Amino acid sequence: MKFSEIPGQRETIGRLISTVKSERVSHAQLFTGPEGCGSLALALAYAQYVSCENRSDVDSCGTCKSCLKYERMIHPDLHFVFPVFRKGKDTDPVSDKFIDKWREFAGASPYFSLTRWLDFIEAGNAQGLIFTSEASEILRKLTLKSYESDFKVMIIWLPEKMHQVTANKLLKLIEEPPEKTLFLLVSDEPDKIIPTIISRCQLVKIPSFSASDLSSYLIEKFRIHKGRADDIARVSNGNIIKAAELSENEESSFEDLERFKSLMRFLWKKDVLSLINWSEELAAIGREPQKRFLLFSLHLFRENFMMNLGQEKNGLVYLTGEEEAFSVNFHPFVNENNINAFVEEFSLAHSHIEANGNAKIVFLDLALSLIGLLRS
Repeated sequence: MKFSEIPGQRETIGRLISTVKSERVSHAQLFTGPEGCGSLALALAYAQYVSCENRSDVDSCGTCKSCLKYERMIHPDLHFVFPVFRKGKDTDPVSDKFIDKWREFAGASPYFSLTRWLDFIEAGNAQGLIFTSEASEILRKLTLKSYESDFKVMIIWLPEKMHQVTANKLLKLIEEPPEKTLFLLVSDEPDKIIPTIISRCQLVKIPSFSASDLSSYLIEKFRIHKGRADDIARVSNGNIIKAAELSENEESSFEDLERFKSLMRFLWKKDVLSLINWSEELAAIGREPQKRFLLFSLHLFRENFMMNLGQEKNGLVYLTGEEEAFSVNFHPFVNENNINAFVEEFSLAHSHIEANGNAKIVFLDLALSLIGLLRS
C-alpha cells in the first residue's frame, strides 16, 4: 500500500517518511489512535516505504519488485500476526494457518474491525485471540536472515489480544531484537498491552480523519453523491471503518437498531416474557455480533443523553437518519437519573460476553436488570 492511497493523515505520513530519510527507524513502533484512524493502513504503507527499492521523498514507487510483492502481501520479509480462533481440533492455532484469508481480506481494504475479520473467517461464537503457539512462530521467523530487503518486518495487528506467554516472548525480542528487524504493532486499545512492551516502543499517535477527507474518500470509493458522503462523514466522527460500513452496507446497524428498539419497548411495558424471548434471540446471533450490538447500544445511549442535554445544536450528536428519527422521541427517557445505570449494565454485559460468559444468562440478566430504568 502506498501513502498516497490513504485519505488524509498527511502530518503523520510526513513524520514516518522523515524517520526513513534520516535513517532513524525505530525497531519497535506502536501505531495507535481512535478507532478507524487508519493505523493498519499506515503501518502497511510505512513497511512498504521502508522496503521500497526506488522510493521517492514522498512515497514508495509502487513498481519495484519489493512494492509489487508488498501490494499482494507476499513479500518474504513481511510477516503478520493477528487474532485467530480455534478451529476443529486445532487447540492452539497460529496466524499462518489463516494467512491466505488475511491477504484476501486485508488486501481488499485495510479499514476493518475485529468483528468484520472474524466474520470473514467464520469464527462464529469464538473470540479472536493471539494464542501461545504464536510465540515460537514469531521467534522462528525473526531469527532467519532477511531474503530480499534490508529489514524483516513483523506487523502485529491488535497485540492487546495476545496470550500472556506470547506477550512475554515479544518483550524479550523487543529488548534484544535480531539485526534489521522492524516491529510494527497496530493497536486499538493500547491500555490492554503490557506496560513493559509499550515502554519499549516508539509511539506513533494517529488522529481521526477529518470530515472532508472522509467525504472525499467515500465519493471516490463508493461512488455516492457528495451530500450523502458529507452526512456519513459527519456521523462517523473521523472513523473511516464506520464510514465505510455505513456506505457499503447499513444492514447490520439497522438490525442492531431494531433490536435496541424492541428491547426498549419491552422494558417500557415491563413485558418479562418478551424480554426472555429477546434475550434468547440475542444469544443465538454469535459472540462478535453480540458485542457489536452492546457497543451500538452504548453509542445510542450516549447520543440520546447528549440530545437530552441540548447538545444537538452544538454539533455534538452523531446519529444516522434512522437513529435520529428514533431518538427524537426516545431521548427524553435517557437522563441524568438513569444514564450511568444504563452504561454500567451494558458495559458489564459486554465484558461478560468478551469473557465467554453464557450468552443466554448474560442477556437475560441484562434485560431483567433494566426493568424500571426507562421510567426513572
